[in-house]
Amino acid sequence: MKITVVGTGYVGLVSGACLAEMGNDVLCLDVDPEKIRILKEGGIPIHEPGLDRVVAKNVAAGRLHFTTDVEEAVRFGTIQFIAVGTPPDEDGSADLQYVLAAARNIGRLMTDYKVVIDKSTVPVGTADKVRAAIKDELARRGVTIDFSVVSNPEFLKEGAAVEDFMKPDRIVVGADDEQAIFLMKALYAPFQRNHDKLVIMDVRSAELTKYAANAMLATRISFMNELALLAEKLGADVELIRQGIGSDPRIGYHFLYAGCGYGGSCFPKDVKALIRTADAAGQKLKVLQAVEDANDAQKHVLVEKIVKRFGEDLQGLRFALWGLAFKPNTDDMREATSRVVIAELFRRGATVCAYDPVASNEARRIFADEARLDYAASPNDALEGADALVIVTEWKEFRSPDFERIRTVLKNPVVFDGRNLYDPALPRASGLEYFPIGRP
Repeated sequence: MKITVVGTGYVGLVSGACLAEMGNDVLCLDVDPEKIRILKEGGIPIHEPGLDRVVAKNVAAGRLHFTTDVEEAVRFGTIQFIAVGTPPDEDGSADLQYVLAAARNIGRLMTDYKVVIDKSTVPVGTADKVRAAIKDELARRGVTIDFSVVSNPEFLKEGAAVEDFMKPDRIVVGADDEQAIFLMKALYAPFQRNHDKLVIMDVRSAELTKYAANAMLATRISFMNELALLAEKLGADVELIRQGIGSDPRIGYHFLYAGCGYGGSCFPKDVKALIRTADAAGQKLKVLQAVEDANDAQKHVLVEKIVKRFGEDLQGLRFALWGLAFKPNTDDMREATSRVVIAELFRRGATVCAYDPVASNEARRIFADEARLDYAASPNDALEGADALVIVTEWKEFRSPDFERIRTVLKNPVVFDGRNLYDPALPRASGLEYFPIGRP
């Protein structure tokens, strides 16, 4: 199939590369010439394990192409994926300006039948707006050309996106006409060799499914984080509680790890957007509002522990920070807990030396010209001259540190662990004061 993907961000580039891997001819469009230049020169503008190999392979095979030419992109594919950003607006609702701009371009330039697929995470009713935008452009041109609008939300985890796309556990397709459904089945047939993973539904249900999935996962995280705070008060261990409730097959173990709050490009944005969608429909989502409030509070827990140990005034203190990205295997710092921790430490007069395997450049962009933030070349380098260690991201290389060295190098043998990486007995046996989340 000939496929156009509008947007070369996280979702668009992964989708385009993986569809090309299955033998399709894919053209990726982006209005950012710098992104397209990087891609044409063999670079990758985002960090995603394995993506560079898939892109390079399919570019070399002549199946994956990149352009800034909108007219070329619309002309190219019968299948037109819209995979542009939907950032939160001022009120938390999803900003659809880029989605609708892409739709208008398709309507302005199409000359034959198109299947227009919303791959971006969009609120319920977006397909109707996309359809209306295309119809308006066709009417302005005075032409009648058939097209379909489909909702096909992505379920990709940053850090495992290529694997998730190539081996999906489900493929949700919202479509209202048989021709679109036929083409979507053909498009995804290579991904279903073992069993049928396609879930066909109406468009509005598909749009809501994506938000519902992320909201449910966010709810599990916030529930465990609040339970961790209670466990601390009662002298219980949230890790043992996780094992106890996770063994119930009705609950399971996924997304039950307590920590210092969720972040990234999906959960915070999608929870906010679903709350706003419900408000607009006159239906309050009280549980989801509590999830958002709990997560906002959880991002401050590490600093609260630091203040309890060192006092409100942190003037003159220096903290080593392990982890900047919101999760491992990505350089994404959107809504990352590290940003809250760093800002709060600065506000109290402290300085920070941070280490992250891949996110330091992104941090330099976010904290541009911030003299109070230094960057280390290794976890051990970050410890030099620090009064205490703060762990924010659960990178694998942090899992087996030399506790004796940490105790020796730090001015104060204190570790604040926002991801519960260690059995508390291990760092404490080395003489470290160890402050995890929800553990005695």
